[in-house]
Amino acid sequence: MTPTDTAQHVRPPAAAWRNLVVATVGFALTFWAWNLIAPLGSAFGDSLGLSSFEQSFLVAVPVIVGSLGRIPVGALTDKFGAKLMFPLVTAATIIPVLLVTVARDSYLAMILVGFLLGLGGTTFAIGVPLVNSWFPPAQRGAAIGIFGMGMGGVALSGYFTPRIAKHGENLPFYVVAVALAAYVVVAWFLISDNPNRPIPTDSLGHRLGKAGRLKVTWELSALYAIGFGGIVAYGTYLPTYLKTWYELDPVDAGTKAAGFALVTVVFRPIGGWLSDRVHPAVVTSWALGVVALWAVVQAFEPPLAPGGTIDLLVMAAGLGTASGSVFALVAQVTPQPQVGSVTGIVGAMGGLGGFVPPLVMGAIYSAKGSYSIGYMLLSDLALAGCVYAYGRMRNAKPQDPSAS
Repeated sequence: MTPTDTAQHVRPPAAAWRNLVVATVGFALTFWAWNLIAPLGSAFGDSLGLSSFEQSFLVAVPVIVGSLGRIPVGALTDKFGAKLMFPLVTAATIIPVLLVTVARDSYLAMILVGFLLGLGGTTFAIGVPLVNSWFPPAQRGAAIGIFGMGMGGVALSGYFTPRIAKHGENLPFYVVAVALAAYVVVAWFLISDNPNRPIPTDSLGHRLGKAGRLKVTWELSALYAIGFGGIVAYGTYLPTYLKTWYELDPVDAGTKAAGFALVTVVFRPIGGWLSDRVHPAVVTSWALGVVALWAVVQAFEPPLAPGGTIDLLVMAAGLGTASGSVFALVAQVTPQPQVGSVTGIVGAMGGLGGFVPPLVMGAIYSAKGSYSIGYMLLSDLALAGCVYAYGRMRNAKPQDPSAS
């Protein structure tokens, strides 16, 4: 089977499923590492005497490198393959994970380590082109959706990190470092690149330029910034929000935030699966419409039980579905040799979409003592994405590589 095979009846080889499973596990572990600071954000805030905005900035910082780093990492994956890039990036992530243990008494040091910790967020741009190359187009939506379940590393972090920290403040970082080291070995032996995948021969800058000149790259980036950006924003800020507004203790806040993340994980492959059967733009539109509606409800600050819990979980389902459907659309309209480059740019914009909201929420709460304005802004963005996905992206056609 070649990556360009479009036959509906083609069954992926066993290697496709092996790579999908191994890549998904690696994505989950590196995302756990990427999100290590957020579940302990309130604890760092108390120990370092941080304001609400400073705490928000601390938990959001890893998103910067995790987002922008996807652009070169995705393009390098097109060139060198996931067999090299996955273990290499995973191994590099171990360093900042361990550095947290020696930087935790200084806010400036934590900010610097947080930038480096963002390496863990770049593996998304490695896994998508790997999975995309092994599965035929008719099954890529579901396959990429399954890979996207690796963002459940945020849920793992939210649930386990504060619990492990109760047995030793540095223990979570040691546990994750050991897990990452074990995965490096597993990935080196079990990940394999599709021998028929097209390997670009032009330079990194030229390939990124070609991807950047595709109109659909930026349209998908905007939609992904809302869908996945919302997930990242909640993953990093929800523990702080629950502790600040609903006065939960850090462990309880982390547990509930993990539940939110788990719902996004479950609904991401559902978004991909639906996109294989309904146009992914339609799925995206409906999903963002749900987010827009329920964000308005949450802006009225209902009690956590049951209203607030229901609101947050429904928004989680909508954001998870939209994240899966947007990347199903990427697989449909992106030339195969440029999937990694486009994925890097779209993934970067999605991650950056998650960097801004925690800062906005922290600033709004510091100024107004309420999060209502922040939720109304989320509703406005989701509604804009809903309208654009339905009105424009339903008509998006596969891009001609020569046109870029």
